[in-house]
Amino acid sequence: MLTDQHGRTINYLRVSVTDRCNLRCTYCMPREGIPLKPHSEMLSYESIALIASCAGRLGITKIRLTGGEPLVKRNIESLVDMIRLTGKYKEITMTTNGTLLTLQKAQMLKKAGLTRINISLDTLDPDRYQYLTRGANINEVLAGTEAAKEAGLDPVKINMVVFEETKPEELETMRTFCGKNGFKLQTIQHFSLSNKVDYKEYAHPFDRPLPCEKCNRLRLTADGYLKPCLFSDKEIKVDLNDIEGSIKKAIAAKPIQGTSCVNRSMHQIGG
Repeated sequence: MLTDQHGRTINYLRVSVTDRCNLRCTYCMPREGIPLKPHSEMLSYESIALIASCAGRLGITKIRLTGGEPLVKRNIESLVDMIRLTGKYKEITMTTNGTLLTLQKAQMLKKAGLTRINISLDTLDPDRYQYLTRGANINEVLAGTEAAKEAGLDPVKINMVVFEETKPEELETMRTFCGKNGFKLQTIQHFSLSNKVDYKEYAHPFDRPLPCEKCNRLRLTADGYLKPCLFSDKEIKVDLNDIEGSIKKAIAAKPIQGTSCVNRSMHQIGG
């Protein structure tokens, strides 16, 4: 079991498999995109699986694959299979924007060992969705939700970012949609990495994030760094010759509470 210096049990690893994404959401990435790191600087599936295996031996029991957008990665199901074969994980999950989630892909992910999936969908209004994503078609993500449901990636969870301008009727429409389809709705207050705020300031009802004093996670970036805290610039480069030592260094560096992160953007961390 992994325990940090503040007595928190760390059992959850979030893995950003890429900094690339097929969308340009207004709150995540500039319209023109961002400079992308070359593939040579990114972790291979084999390296991610090695890190996951070591983390599992140390006490991590849940792993989530994120991006960028994980489905832009070719044969991402093979990574899921590699992680499953470690035999260390009770949960292997993924967060995706859903636009590339065909039924065939969903079935392949399920067969490889993915236990469930989160799909980002901030509104059911086609025009507002197109605005928020800078041009995406809402029908593609709706098809993705159906594919996940049909493939048995239960429970399908819908991640809805709530903005100050989000109307109450948008929330109610989303609740009705999720209830009708058997999806679980998770509302997330829009925030900035560079300015951690008190969630009590917001008027909208939404699912409260895990408080810092109960944080149980580490984050692995696509270029091979462990981030002990989302709201911190501190990160530990993974030494593939001493993965266990790298993980323990990251755990030791985990602060009791974060304040801000300015050295990376959200698409490079995966939330």
